[in-house]
Amino acid sequence: MARRRPITAVSKRTAVALNERAALARVTRLMAIPGPSGRERAAVEWIRDRLIEAGAKRSQISTDGAHRKSPFMDGGGEVGNLIYRMPGTLRGPRRMLVAHVDTVPLCAGCRPVRRGGRIVSAGKDTALGADNRAGCAVLLTAALEILKRGLPHPPLTFMWTVQEEVGLCGARFCSLGRLGNPGMVFNWDGGRPDRVITGATGACAMNVEIHGLASHAGGHPEEGISAAAIFGLAMAKLKRAGWHGLVRKGGVRGTSNVGVVRGGEATNVVMDRLEVRAEGRAHDRKLRKRIVDAYGQALREATSRVTNSSGRRGHLLFRAVPKYESFELDLEEPCVLAAEKAVRAVGLRPRREISNGGLDANWMTARGLPAVTLGAGIRNAHKCGESLEVKECLLACRVALLLATGE
Repeated sequence: MARRRPITAVSKRTAVALNERAALARVTRLMAIPGPSGRERAAVEWIRDRLIEAGAKRSQISTDGAHRKSPFMDGGGEVGNLIYRMPGTLRGPRRMLVAHVDTVPLCAGCRPVRRGGRIVSAGKDTALGADNRAGCAVLLTAALEILKRGLPHPPLTFMWTVQEEVGLCGARFCSLGRLGNPGMVFNWDGGRPDRVITGATGACAMNVEIHGLASHAGGHPEEGISAAAIFGLAMAKLKRAGWHGLVRKGGVRGTSNVGVVRGGEATNVVMDRLEVRAEGRAHDRKLRKRIVDAYGQALREATSRVTNSSGRRGHLLFRAVPKYESFELDLEEPCVLAAEKAVRAVGLRPRREISNGGLDANWMTARGLPAVTLGAGIRNAHKCGESLEVKECLLACRVALLLATGE
């Protein structure tokens, strides 16, 4: 396979005018603001304040109540989606630009620093938060360039969504009536700015409670029912049968992961309760259901096998909650063609891709607003080695400005 050439700065002929220093300062500041899912208020307010400083009318900026409908935060969260509707100076269908504002918990304490052509976290034990503060900065830069320079543009909607990392909740529950009926939707997330993502996988969350029976682990362990033993047996079966991690069944593939396990308070007490949070992903809906069914069957079987000295068994609560459905856009969809045109205009060759991760585009598309996703220069998201490629982020800003101005 031929090695991919590194992305370089665009030529003067194809470059879109951009205040690069301001754009980089903006993304660096955004990445330093804490904002895990459900606690995005500080970042949302910072973005809103920048819009108002640049001349946006307060009446055009709002937040919705998406956070109050979130099944993954029990209807909690500090704030809903931030929405800015900008009246057009040109005729044409409304265009909408989207990016999620929340970060993963690993970003807590991040201190962004520039090292050569990258921005990284100064601490080795934190992720950067480029996912997706880079996308947020791309949207904000486009909006501010238009406001400050008075650039002509069609009607525009900018939306910074919340709680994307816990199930795309902002996009799933956004107030459609506030969006102004956009004709094309463009989402920023993920990697290189030449990526044009036209489809993504689907996912289902699995919420599990395993109830055993407590007893003294030193005096009478045989009288207890260990929730840990039940879970261990189930996991061993799932791993052995190929249902955990990368899942390949019948010529199709998916994934599953156990991300949260909580239980126990002392080593001298048989664990009587264990809480598990897991998920199954697959583009194929049938495989996704088989993954969920395999988890449920393994956990129920393990629960029936673990007994105490009196023959008593524990019990299981297993709940599968759809997070988002897979989708694939028609390659002639107007938003796809417009995205590819903008990518070419900054000197790049568009690369169509299907994502194995969930995107706000999943729910936007499912709700009748087909959305294409573009990259913002992010590398190694959700890892301590996360970084942001400076040139690529600036290219993403140029792509967004082209799309926002209808070029």
